[in-house]
Amino acid sequence: MGLEVGGLLGLIWLIIVIWAIVKVAKSPAGPLAKVLWILALLLFPLVGLIVWFLMGPKG
Repeated sequence: MGLEVGGLLGLIWLIIVIWAIVKVAKSPAGPLAKVLWILALLLFPLVGLIVWFLMGPKG
């Protein structure tokens, strides 16, 4: 049962990170800011997502 829960949580986490990347790509931020945010989300998924939620481009 633990494997199914872990797999489901991993899938949910992946969906959230992809959603955040799409939101960054569609934001009015400049190209460099978008690239830096996307790199942060990909390289540091947990920390990058938390920081993006708190300080990321709004819109």
